[in-house]
This record gives sequence, structure tokens and C-alpha cells, in this order.
Amino acid sequence: MRFVPNRGRRLLFAAVAAAITLSACTTTGTEDTAAPSTSTGAGADTFPVTVTTAFGDITVPKQPARVITLGWSDAEVALALGVQPVGDADWMAFGGDGQGPWNQGKYTTAPEKVGTLELDMEKIAALRPDLILDTRSSGDQARYDQLKALGVPVVGVPAGAAAYATTWDQQLDLVSKALGKTAEAAKLKTDLEAKFAAAAAANPSFAGKSVTAGVKTSQGWGAYVSSDIRVGLMEKLGFKNATAIEEKKGESFFVSLSNEQLNLLDADLTVIFMIGVEPAEIKADKLLQAVPSVQAGHVVYMEDAGISSAFSSGSVLGLGYALDKVPPMLAAALG
Repeated sequence: MRFVPNRGRRLLFAAVAAAITLSACTTTGTEDTAAPSTSTGAGADTFPVTVTTAFGDITVPKQPARVITLGWSDAEVALALGVQPVGDADWMAFGGDGQGPWNQGKYTTAPEKVGTLELDMEKIAALRPDLILDTRSSGDQARYDQLKALGVPVVGVPAGAAAYATTWDQQLDLVSKALGKTAEAAKLKTDLEAKFAAAAAANPSFAGKSVTAGVKTSQGWGAYVSSDIRVGLMEKLGFKNATAIEEKKGESFFVSLSNEQLNLLDADLTVIFMIGVEPAEIKADKLLQAVPSVQAGHVVYMEDAGISSAFSSGSVLGLGYALDKVPPMLAAALG
């Protein structure tokens, strides 16, 4: 699994890394006092269980008691299934327990922060995990090998997944199997699928309309492609990612755009995400404002941090929260 080269590679890392407040990725405290993962809800599956990943079949020998979640939104999914990780990677820099507004109150003891792009292996080892989840990450072999050396099961990305492009249902499947929570996961999946269907039915004007999901970071402009979780949500509502962006699709969830290419963001509806950039700066961008769909007012600026984060989380609960907020915004802009 590889990132796109050169400028696209730099922008891609910026799109991931800019979502991280580096100071929020480390915390003080004593690892030895971290509470074990706790589980609630229906009875667990029978162990051992085998989970198929890009790195082969991984066997989890017994019900995990000390889980560390390293992939984007892995902690959210574990919490949704009633398991509290003892260590977590706070990708979206929420701080505190690392959870967004849709997932509050699920920890009795906040997890230790153990890094995101760069892992604190000493801290991870000190937490004495019996399971590591890294289901939505770079999928790099070196990262997997580094974690595997700890001698505990590591459930990485699914086979064939591009970097950071594990879908919400793939993630739910991987995490629930590793935790022995497949019954709970089936209910969560059914509920979210029903919510998608209801939102699409309530907005028939979305069907077949083209959409682009642009993003501005401190490094420049880009756009998400159909393998990305944000575009995936809109496609589930009936939209189609614009052909001009899809034609640039490579192995990544993201393509870089020069200022001269901003017209590629033209579509029936343009959605603009911002990472480390103020809304006023984007709205004052004359090249963006010249894009026909933006000029016509068919644009949504993802200014609300909570909604944008839920949209970007790609987790079963985050997407459910986004479905409560996003469709009316899209409908209003689509007109």
C-alpha cells in the first residue's frame, strides 16, 4: 500500500497530519495505572477467533482485556461495542478521552495517548496490551512489523485496502471479530444502514447528482476520491463523485490540486473541508469563488468542527451523527 509521490504525497500526509494537534498526542500519567479494557452488552463470541487482514489471518486467543487502538476511529468502534481501550491514537486531536461529541461518556478511565503517524512504542509496550487494533491506517508493512514484535495479535487493515481507506463496515467487521462482539456489530450495522436509507429516501434530489469533496490544508488544495470515507457517505445518499476528480484517482484516498486546477471542483454540489485553515481564508479565495458551482451558491463549507469531524470519522457512530446533521446542509446548497 503506497501513497502518491512527490507533491501529492506531501499533501496527503498534510491532510492526515494537519488533523492532528501534535501536543494532543501525548499525555502525562502512569501507564501502569491504566484501567483494563472493560466490556458491556451481550455475551462475547467464543474464542479463539481468527480475523483476516492484509497481513494474513490473525488469531486472537482469548477475550481481550487490554486493547490499544491505533487506527483512525478504531477507538470509536471499540467503544461502540462496549470496550474501553487502555491506549489510543487521537487522530482528530479532540484531547481529553479523544472522542468527539457523538461518543462522549463511554470511558470510565481515559486512555493513554500513544501517538498517531509516529508511535510511542515504549508507552505501548508499558500498557501491556493483549490486542492492538490498527484497522484504518497507512497499512505499511514496517508499521505492522514494529507492532507485531510486541508479541500480541495486531489486527491491521483489510486485504486490498488503500491507506486510510478502510470502509466503516470493514472496520466494524474487523474490530468486532477481534473483540468477540459480532452480535453487537450486526445491530450497529443494521441501524446505520437504515439511517442511510431513510436519509436517501428523504432527499430524492440527491440521486445521480455529481459532488466534489474539496479540502484545503496549510499545504494547499486537494480533493477526496471515491475510496474516501467522506465521499462514501455522500455516495450512500445518492451522489456520484465528479468524473474529473475520479479520473485523477490513484492508490490514495486523496488527490492534490494546484490552484490552476480548482475548476475540477465544479459539480452539481461542492463540499469544502478545511484542515488547519480558517473559513474566512477559504471564502476569500478568488480562484475557489470562480468555480461555477461555488459561484452559483451550490457549496457547503464544513465549518462546524463537530459535524466535520463526525463526517470525517468514518466510524459507525460518527457517521450516524453526521447523518443527523449533513443531509439538510447538502439539500439547502443543492437547491
